[in-house]
Formats: sequence, structure tokens, C-alpha cells
Amino acid sequence: MSNATRTEKDPLGELAVPADAMYGVQTLRAVQNFPISGMRPLPAFVDAVVRIKRAAALTHKETGRLDARLADAIVAAADEVLGGKWRDQFVVDVFQAGAGTSHNMNINEVLANRANEMLGSERGKYSPVHPNDHVNMAQSTNDVIPTAIRIACIAELPKLNESMQALIDAFAAKGVEFDGIVKAGRTHLQDAMPIRLGQEFTAFAGTLRRGLNRVNEAADYLRDLGIGGSAVGTGVNVEPEYPVLMVKHLNEMIDGHLRAGADRIQLMQSMGDTAAFSSAMKVLALDLSKIASDLRIMVSGPRTGLDEITLPAVQPGSSIMPGKINPSIAEMVNQVCFQIVGLDACVAAATEHGQLELNVMMPVIAFNVLLAEHILSTASRTFADRCVAGIQANAEQCAYWVERSAALATALAPQIGYAKAADISKRSVKEGVLIRDLVKREHVLPDSEIDKVLDLAKMTEIGVPGA
Repeated sequence: MSNATRTEKDPLGELAVPADAMYGVQTLRAVQNFPISGMRPLPAFVDAVVRIKRAAALTHKETGRLDARLADAIVAAADEVLGGKWRDQFVVDVFQAGAGTSHNMNINEVLANRANEMLGSERGKYSPVHPNDHVNMAQSTNDVIPTAIRIACIAELPKLNESMQALIDAFAAKGVEFDGIVKAGRTHLQDAMPIRLGQEFTAFAGTLRRGLNRVNEAADYLRDLGIGGSAVGTGVNVEPEYPVLMVKHLNEMIDGHLRAGADRIQLMQSMGDTAAFSSAMKVLALDLSKIASDLRIMVSGPRTGLDEITLPAVQPGSSIMPGKINPSIAEMVNQVCFQIVGLDACVAAATEHGQLELNVMMPVIAFNVLLAEHILSTASRTFADRCVAGIQANAEQCAYWVERSAALATALAPQIGYAKAADISKRSVKEGVLIRDLVKREHVLPDSEIDKVLDLAKMTEIGVPGA
């Protein structure tokens, strides 16, 4: 940017705005007031607000409230932004005054200035297109921002679904591939009955599938839009046909199955739908983190841990220990999931902190829920492609551990009783003898029954061993 400036005026007075800035005086005041984090609004949020402005221009053109020439210029300016231009002009910090007025005005000013340029006017003149009178016509920050949050979440949902489905499919494929491998089960991190490695991976896929279903169920409530509520949800200064037309035009842009909300006051007062969506992503992240941790346990070693599986080597694991390979992708997934838990905690607190007709904490809600959706999507895809798809089973090591499991004595209990089976288990551990060998040595069962009762594969299915 050059040092040249232009003078703009708002109700508080005049300010020198950079001459080549597409934004205006109200945006500049926000930049000066909120030098907080250096973080700017996420692209999905910018897109959502711009789509609202575009839909509003089309709606007002359709109703005749806005001159077609001005409406077309606003639409053209919005299309440029949605196509990737002027992204550096959305400069207001994530942490700002309540409700998101600064975000809203930032976009109003950018679109107005660009529309005026297209119509032969100059930046900062706000004629013939005015940020408030035309770009923001029949709108309030109070209905624009909650609507934008909903639209942004829905618009980003296909990416999350696609990424998470790829991860589910990767685990499911490994479930089939590893189905013939019997390994030691573990509860409390102690020996438990055998389980097939394929069963574990199939269960991972099922857990993520259920979590993703919850996310999509929660997302459906976000499809109800309160746009048209204007200042307090009552729709003052809004033409009656506006809400339905807005939804029509927004659906044309994102095909999100959006709906005109029946109670616009409720949709303005409460951020509960967004909080529920955030919470559903948090629960999915909790399950995902548990799965990542399970893989880290199974890959531990390779000589002093379980070493039941091998993860793809994606980078050297140590700056001092040559040859060390760490479960890097799984560790990244854990960290992303921890972050999502924290983001949801903020969303929950901010959701509760609305008062009366408006929740003024919407800017931080918007940032956190959309960041959670974004990193959950990108981490899931990376997990699928760079880790899960390349997992290999160490069948020999799995067989080694399962034969040494003290829990195999459980299969003896129906034959010899719990107390005797417990004694066999304890002696096996104390003497360092396999339970199978101890049963043979002590003639606990007839030789012809031992292999039937201690059939490891059959222990992984419902039934009584040896029956």
C-alpha cells in the first residue's frame, strides 16, 4: 500500500483511510480498536456474509426495492470476492465488539466500494451504492451474522463429510484386511480375551460413522435461517416476501437445503443450534482422539512395546536418536482433537452469554465453530491418506502376545470353574509358562479338549469355548 489517503466520514467524525483500501472508515475504526490477535475471519465466514449480501441484492431487485443497476453491481462485486479477489481487504480481528457489526460493515464497505468502481465512481464516495442503504438494505448485523454462521457451517459440511468418510472407509478396509489376525485384547491396559485385529479396526470405522451421523443430525437444525429478522427478530424494515426469497437465492449458491425459519426471534436469541453442532464435532473428536491413541499404543516399540502394527514412516522421529520413527500423524490428530475440545468449550460459554434478544458473542462463536469444522476435516483426510491407508499388521507379533495372555484362562472357567481358572492364570504369570502348556503339564483338561477349549479364533466370537 502507498502512503496516500482519502478522507471518509462516519457518525463519529472523519478518518484518513488508505487511498487504495477497498474497505472504509468503519472498518478502519475496528482495526484501530481491536489490534488483538492478528487473526482475520476465516474464508468460509467471509463467503457466507458475502453470499447474504449477494442474495439480498437479488431479492431487492426482484421485489423492485433496489434499482436493478445498483443490484447488479453489488452482485458483480460479490462474485469477485467469491471468486477469490479482494481477500486481503477483510481485515477486522476475530476478537472485536459484540455481534459482529465490524465484520458486517467491513464486507458492506468492500462491496459498496467495488460496486461503485464498476459503475464509474470512486472508492470512498459511496455513491451511487451506499454500504448501509444498499448493500445492507433490510438487514441488521443481528440477523446477518447468525445466518452467516449457519450458512458457513452448512457450506463446509460436504468437505467434512467427504474427509471423514474417507477415514471411515480406510478403517473399514483395514478391518477386512486384518480380519484373520487374532491378537490379545486389553482392558485396563491389562491382558484380556483375544480379539481379531480386524474387529478392532471395524469398530473404529463404526465409531466414527456414528459420530459423523450425530454431526449431520445436529447440522440439520442449522438449515433454519432467521434472515429477515433485522434488528430484534421482528422484521422491521423488511418486506414480507424477503425471507423466502433470500432462502431461495442462498440455496442456489450453496445447495444447502436451507429453510426459512418459522420463528426468527428465537433464531436470533439462541445460539443453541450452533452449540449443538459444535458439541457433536467435539464428541466425534473425542472418539477420533481415542482411536489415534489406540494406534499409538499398538505401534509402540518396535522392540520394547507391543509392535502389533506398523504405521507409515512419514518423517524421521528424532533429532538425536538415529532411525527412530514416531507415530507423527496420529500425534497430530490427538492435538487437533484437543484443540476442538477447547474450541467447543469457548462456544458453549459464549452461547450461554447471550442476553435477551441477541447473543453479542457471535464473532468468537463463528470463528471457533468454523475452525473446528475446518481442522476436523483436514486432519481426518490427512489421517486417512498418510496413516491409516498404509497401516500394516505384524501378524507374528500379534500371535506372540495373544499366546502369552493371562486372560486365556477365562476360556477354562466353564470347564473347571472360576477359582481354578484364576489359579492357572496366576501360576502362568508367576512361572512364565504359557497357559496352554500349563494346562497340558498339569492335565487340567484331557489332551483332546485342550485345543478346542483354547481355540483362539473361536474366542473372538460369541459362544462358550469347547462347547
